[in-house]
Amino acid sequence: MKQFILQFFTWWNGQTLGTRFHTWRRGKLVGTDEAGNRYYRDPRNDRRWVIYNGVAEASAIPPGWHAWMHRTTDTAPPDSNYRRRSWEKPHQPNLTGTPRAYRPPGSILNPAERPKVTGDYEPWVP
Repeated sequence: MKQFILQFFTWWNGQTLGTRFHTWRRGKLVGTDEAGNRYYRDPRNDRRWVIYNGVAEASAIPPGWHAWMHRTTDTAPPDSNYRRRSWEKPHQPNLTGTPRAYRPPGSILNPAERPKVTGDYEPWVP
């Protein structure tokens, strides 16, 4: 019951009822990525969409699927021989606003001690 209410009133928790109906009626599953996101297309007009696994966050789409979604390539990663290069890091969504966000040294959100100021800094005194 909770899942039904979430689908009815929110769009950021996976899919809405409208998206579920459209996917059931016209969607053809193209593939799934390593994060569990499912990718669909409508064979009639080549419309493409994604059902996110969890919160709808566009940066959660890996590069190969991003190229397919934006029609940079017409072959989806499962159909092609898409392989990550050896120098590429694993895909990571945007972590801004989460506890795992990058906080540089000296940031007030970083619990580490701020680096000491060198002699070239002179504070302004009114």
